[in-house]
Amino acid sequence: MSHSALRRATVVVGASAAAGVAAKQPYITPALSYLALSAAGKGAAVAVGRSAGFASVSSVTANRASALTAAAAATNTRKLADMFSKELVDSIYRSSFKNQTGVSLKYMMDFGAQPIQRQLMMSSQFLHKELPVRFAHRVAELENLPFGLSSKEQVQTVRDWYVESYDELKKFPEITSMADESKFTDMIKGIMDRHNNVVPMIARGVLELKLEMAKGGGGRGMGKKGLEEMMNHMPEIHQFLDGFYMSRIGIRMLIGQHVALHEPSQESYIGLICTKLSPVQVAHDAIADARSICMRQYGDAPEVEVFGDDTFTFAYVPGHLHQMLFELVKNSLRAVSDKYADSDEQPPPIRVVIAEGAEDVTIKISDEGGGIRRSGLQRIWTYLYTTADSPLLDMDGASAGPVVLAGYGYGLPLSRLYARYFGGDLQVISMDGYGTDAYLHLNRLGNVQEPLP
Repeated sequence: MSHSALRRATVVVGASAAAGVAAKQPYITPALSYLALSAAGKGAAVAVGRSAGFASVSSVTANRASALTAAAAATNTRKLADMFSKELVDSIYRSSFKNQTGVSLKYMMDFGAQPIQRQLMMSSQFLHKELPVRFAHRVAELENLPFGLSSKEQVQTVRDWYVESYDELKKFPEITSMADESKFTDMIKGIMDRHNNVVPMIARGVLELKLEMAKGGGGRGMGKKGLEEMMNHMPEIHQFLDGFYMSRIGIRMLIGQHVALHEPSQESYIGLICTKLSPVQVAHDAIADARSICMRQYGDAPEVEVFGDDTFTFAYVPGHLHQMLFELVKNSLRAVSDKYADSDEQPPPIRVVIAEGAEDVTIKISDEGGGIRRSGLQRIWTYLYTTADSPLLDMDGASAGPVVLAGYGYGLPLSRLYARYFGGDLQVISMDGYGTDAYLHLNRLGNVQEPLP
């Protein structure tokens, strides 16, 4: 059984054993058993909370987290079983236990090298079967999150988007002609548009959970130290977000690649994949965008030097690489600008070094922005940590919110997911008091399958 399936099964058992809810439902289905957490009340919430790892937190922190979870479960009025039909909920449940099928960058390139009608038909048929399974896995997780996160309005809105997309895909008839294929392609374009704002919506829900925990149950705040303790003992939230966003990257890559194969061909491109991508050129583009933002915020921007072979190319997705380099350079620009804000010294340049290896292309971003304390180094990978003011506080309810990710505390963990999606990785090494080096490893062989959650 997969890790995600095992986690869902654990929630079913925990919720049912704690409150016996499944036996009290108007109709008895496995789907309602796995959705029982929302209706199980305080007992199930505490049981699930304990299985989620509250035991490792101090008793006060655990009690507060359990109280928040129980309160959220008691006040949640948008349970999946109440919002959608029994048949649809059952169908999602069954699909959530099916295995997902991963693909590799090399497979995408080989398959899309000659996008004739037969390939487009096969691609549509694959997505018609695969996408509902991936959406169902995410719906199951969104319905069963610990600490009351599932009750947040933004999380429930995202859950409903996934349910609507699942339903739309399941209702689409079997694809047997190019006319069907064309209609299917138009439909999944609409699905991509529907899910455009998933990242800020989930981020806002997590932020509200963080603020609730900071306030505590009785109006008195936990204080910074207490909040950090709570955040450090929430691995389930971080594991969920890692898996959820990795899945989202995969879904958008599959849909985007299929849609791009229908567009007029560009030289050296197979869909979204550039077969002769110059990392030096992408680095210059990302640097220009990051320095532009730095100029707007600080009125100036440190110089960025790029070292690498201008003629070297390899196959990769330019959008992914730009996203990662932009985030890393932006962080370095901010660190250097903050350190030298009140200094008459000229800020030292940031160095971007690109190296071609046998298996990996490695890009190092080095700055002298003061570094990160060793005690805080692990927190840079959490989704609840940021040193910037969060723009999410300006969101109203279920609104889409700002597009820029600065201040979410999501930039680095998302960049690491983009790197890992095709078999790479992202590492950060810092010297407190001096600066930080970020190492971005990109798998140049393209033979690693998606790491599906």
